[in-house]
Amino acid sequence: MLSEDAGRANRRWMRAEIVAVAVPAAVILAIGLWGLDRGGMWGDESVTFLVGRRTVPQIWQLLHGLDAVHGLYYLFMHVVLAVHPGEVVLRLPSVFGAAVTAGLVAALGVRLVRPRVGLWAGLLYAITPLTGHYAQEGRSYALVAAGVAAATLLLVRAVEGRSRRVWWWYGGVLAVTCLLHELVVLVLCAHALTLVLMRVRRGVWLGWARAAGVVGVVLLPLVWVSQEQSGQVGWLVTPGWDQAGLLVRDFAVGPDGLVFWVSVALMALGLGAGRLAAVALPLLVLPPALLIAVSQIRPLFHERYVLYALAGAPLLAAAGADWVAGVVGRLRLGGRRVPARPHSRLRPSGGTPIALRNDCPHDDRQWSGRRLPYGRLGTLTGVLAVALAFVQCLPLYRQDRSPAHRPENLGAVAARAARDIRPGDPVLFLPSNWRLTALTYPKAFRRARDIALRESGPRSGTLSGIETTPAELRRKLAGVDRVWVVGQSRLLSSGLLPADPTERVKLAVVEEQFIARERYVSGRVTFLLYVRRPAVSVSAAVAASSAVVSSSSRDRS
Repeated sequence: MLSEDAGRANRRWMRAEIVAVAVPAAVILAIGLWGLDRGGMWGDESVTFLVGRRTVPQIWQLLHGLDAVHGLYYLFMHVVLAVHPGEVVLRLPSVFGAAVTAGLVAALGVRLVRPRVGLWAGLLYAITPLTGHYAQEGRSYALVAAGVAAATLLLVRAVEGRSRRVWWWYGGVLAVTCLLHELVVLVLCAHALTLVLMRVRRGVWLGWARAAGVVGVVLLPLVWVSQEQSGQVGWLVTPGWDQAGLLVRDFAVGPDGLVFWVSVALMALGLGAGRLAAVALPLLVLPPALLIAVSQIRPLFHERYVLYALAGAPLLAAAGADWVAGVVGRLRLGGRRVPARPHSRLRPSGGTPIALRNDCPHDDRQWSGRRLPYGRLGTLTGVLAVALAFVQCLPLYRQDRSPAHRPENLGAVAARAARDIRPGDPVLFLPSNWRLTALTYPKAFRRARDIALRESGPRSGTLSGIETTPAELRRKLAGVDRVWVVGQSRLLSSGLLPADPTERVKLAVVEEQFIARERYVSGRVTFLLYVRRPAVSVSAAVAASSAVVSSSSRDRS
């Protein structure tokens, strides 16, 4: 009879584990698919779209001079976009990546504490606005977060000593994730601190060191190449306390208000969660802190580069909520401690005994298959609290699904171009990388004439092509009466001179010889029409000036 009760309890436990992992993944899948077709790509997404649609030799040629750090992602997107080249398909890998990450965060909570902690952690990760934002980006960051979460779960399994082969799986997953983005290498520092906090012994350290060595060998060629392309992140600035504070708010479930402060309080309570805190706290704190510190010397920091660290926040918050639920449960039981199943222990290779599970929510001997008085109620209460937090963050989700919330909407610029450009109208891109607008939406510019382009991007091995010489461009512009400009808004309004000679000629000619007539602005991109100034001869100008002088002399006399 006892074994039958134990069997039923174990089956319930397995069902609880499956639900805890599946529900958060389904929730973020629904959130990610909601409003996925925003009706326009922004600049970075257009790069993914254009490069992914090139042939493999063309992508390889491009990576020698540009974006080597995203090379593996572009090759992956080449396969994805071969199915159907569209905005929704472009973003689907990020949606699925976010869903996988939510499930893995839940699996970590299940493995390190209990199913309800995993369920709460996965749901908190799923409803965090920053998660939803990058789940709808046609970039690699959601996939990177999934890779780091998988590597962290494999680290926990390896520490438990299930198999030495787990270390090779850990090293392989982390190496591939580093190839998606090289700054993932910072997670090795977080995992090393986890091993320190767990006080593992020599055998575990040796397994981790071998895996870290594999990661280093795989990553070293990418680091070597990307150093030569470091000018691509020249726009980044040195982060200060403002950026650090913004990152803290973005990593919480809500950026302000009651939800934010409750999240912070629960994370603080979760610091006493033993093994879970040893895994979650280094992951949450160390990669952003190291990147901010390095960026004081050489700016490299952006929140998306450490999105994978977000997984630590919901784990700590869920552990804190579990502690609160335990206190409430003990009060309901008259101060008696909740019965717990004896810890299952396993000696890792070369290490000390480590508990595979913390207190389980039932005891086969004392409860005989009966549910705890507060178990299901506490779980549902936590789920309801997460749902209320999501409702409070709903305005942020709606705002994020607006195309205007991205840095620019190239689809809207292209729609304006399709409406206003006449057949044969010349168009300038200032600077040339905003040719991405026409390359991403070629139908909108099919009637236009790219007056500065000399060689296309795929043929030249560049992103947006090679342009003509300054003298040739000036000669071509001398023969037109109107020209459309797709340009950087800040460059057109600031009066600053670009470094490239051809770009300087574009800006000088349109400002000296043309007048702006029509203007459309979408964030960082401005689309405007320039028409030639009325011609005024030099002799007429001198005569007009003399007339003004003589009139002034007569008035004085």
